[in-house]
Amino acid sequence: MAEEFPVVSLDTDALEAVSLLATRRLPGLIVVDDKGRPHSVLPASQVVRFLVPSYVQDDPSLARVMDEPLADQVASKLAGLTVRKLLPSEPVELPVVNHDDTVIEVAAIMARLRCPLVAVVKDHEIVGAITASRLLELVVSTQ
Repeated sequence: MAEEFPVVSLDTDALEAVSLLATRRLPGLIVVDDKGRPHSVLPASQVVRFLVPSYVQDDPSLARVMDEPLADQVASKLAGLTVRKLLPSEPVELPVVNHDDTVIEVAAIMARLRCPLVAVVKDHEIVGAITASRLLELVVSTQ
């Protein structure tokens, strides 16, 4: 079930990580600590949330009056930051499953955590990831 998936560290340059998300059209990235163990998942939606000012999130109609292109905002807002700064300030449960978990076990974790991907580990080492789209593909293929 698990597929190879890009991994970034807490200290990876934020713009580099966002470029990886964009160019590979990923739902998120697995973030590892300094020992290479899963630390968190950075969903692409969290990056978008980081980029959109909170007052626009609160009142989306304000987005119409913003004339600055998003691409310019991205580069300037991410300059000099690391992945660590893009993660939520409140720690969240780590979306990790074991390499031998069933489709239902994986789906339950994704659903409960509302996460688009989970890291797959074996003996505390990352062996890949399962995305929501891959999980759905597996479910549909059994029909």
